[in-house]
Amino acid sequence: MSHDFRKRLRERQTLLGTIVSSTDPASAEVLAECGFDWLFIDAEHGPYETTDLLPVLRAVDHRIPCIVRVPASEEIPIKKTLDIGATGIIAPQTNTVEQVESVVRYCRYSPNGNRGVGLSRASTYGLGLTEYVGSANDEVAVIVQAEHIEAVENIEQIVKVEGVDAIFIGPYDLSASMGKMGEVTAPDVVDAIEHVTKVCDAAKMPLGIFGVSAESVKPYIERGYSLIVSGVDVLMMAHAAKGMLSTLRSSNDRKGTE
Repeated sequence: MSHDFRKRLRERQTLLGTIVSSTDPASAEVLAECGFDWLFIDAEHGPYETTDLLPVLRAVDHRIPCIVRVPASEEIPIKKTLDIGATGIIAPQTNTVEQVESVVRYCRYSPNGNRGVGLSRASTYGLGLTEYVGSANDEVAVIVQAEHIEAVENIEQIVKVEGVDAIFIGPYDLSASMGKMGEVTAPDVVDAIEHVTKVCDAAKMPLGIFGVSAESVKPYIERGYSLIVSGVDVLMMAHAAKGMLSTLRSSNDRKGTE
């Protein structure tokens, strides 16, 4: 690996990223040239299979770190994602200490875990196997999500799990688990997020969060969150296209009244 993403993450440097949900490699390739610190490849909600993910990672071609949110916090998707060259993973719905401990084991080679050893893109198809296996435990980033009220209730224990590099809050799923679907500013949802924030701050655990716009994540940056995700590729394209079309229609309407 050529990135120091995990080191920067653990130092709580501000890392600005955006979500890639499209399986078209061009989307990730373009975003990799825009100056982001990292890309959040969404294989949980995006229509990704491993065969879709591989061309995206190839298109980015190590320009910037690609962190993949795996479809499930299970051994096979984690192993395949890391083997094809992801810089790290984001594990969804990690609500208990036992789940978090399992995720860490799946990401680490022995003696720190039980990740299987195979010839893959990450190790240059075996040509760099010794080098990759020797560095992966230090360089692969392991990020777990607190996106359910159960995770909030267990956060004091979760932050103590060795090998976790950051906690990523999923405000929308969290609100849904509390019976407040989409109400991310509801007082009890805000209180739950604040509880996670305080526990992570006390443990010096890096925190991440997603917002659909830059304005929505600014308060969290000011609060000390360092792993920031703003926007989604397809949504940004839609907003830009609608804005352009609105401008063109306004110009045409003015012309018609002259």
